[in-house]
Amino acid sequence: MNRLFVVDKPIFVSSNRYMNVIKRQYGTKKVGFSGTLDPFATGCLIVATGQYTRLFQYLAKTPKTYRATLWLGAESASLDIENILSIRDVPKVEEAKLREILASLEGELEYLPPKYSAKKIAGERAYDVMRRGGDIELPTVRSTIHELKLLHYQHPFITFEATVSEGTYIRSLGAMIAEALDLPGTLSSLRRLREGKFRIGKQEPLDPLDYLALPKNRYFGDPEWLELGKKLQHRFFEKQEEGLYVVETDEFFSILEFKEDEIKYRLNRIERFKGK
Repeated sequence: MNRLFVVDKPIFVSSNRYMNVIKRQYGTKKVGFSGTLDPFATGCLIVATGQYTRLFQYLAKTPKTYRATLWLGAESASLDIENILSIRDVPKVEEAKLREILASLEGELEYLPPKYSAKKIAGERAYDVMRRGGDIELPTVRSTIHELKLLHYQHPFITFEATVSEGTYIRSLGAMIAEALDLPGTLSSLRRLREGKFRIGKQEPLDPLDYLALPKNRYFGDPEWLELGKKLQHRFFEKQEEGLYVVETDEFFSILEFKEDEIKYRLNRIERFKGK
């Protein structure tokens, strides 16, 4: 079964473990997801089954929008509520100052990712090293913060919404807000609202052709050549410039890479969406 859809991941379950629920729900062993959510985070998680699990790298998944709550006065080793170290009362902050700080963080940012993260160091996940009592030095990462707006401030909780580039660590963003306020703080909630065009729904099946981040190209040659994966020539296509393209037939679609002297199949004979 080929299916592309969005699930609403519940709190305190890893993205990997939640796939076991999806496998049982749809009676399939071949399930994949894109865009790991931390166990304490909830919300939009893109899932695919069957052939559609091969499409993740080609999907339009950015920018991403999150709603998060920063708990002032709480300190955590993982920058979330899973590893709270201490909690203390802190003074209220001026809302005008808070809005000024949020505005200052918009744009390009270079920062350290959380040590409790899935980043690999010497082939090992950072959170695995930390959970067994080790320590690591992570390289800085770069992200684009397209928009960062205050939704609500009820001391000691600051709720904000962030629209960001792919790979942004919202826990680190929360830590930067707390640091700018010169206060301890950690995220008490995190919810992903959307990834590009993907939004939380009722797990309705989606047509992948509507969500691919690739231009379409028309093929005027013999469809059997495409179906059988034979060598193709540029002159049989509407667009001949170098790049990646989606090419459709009545029954399937392919992703082709056009180079100056050849056309390569990235994916071929992916069944077209047939509806519910």
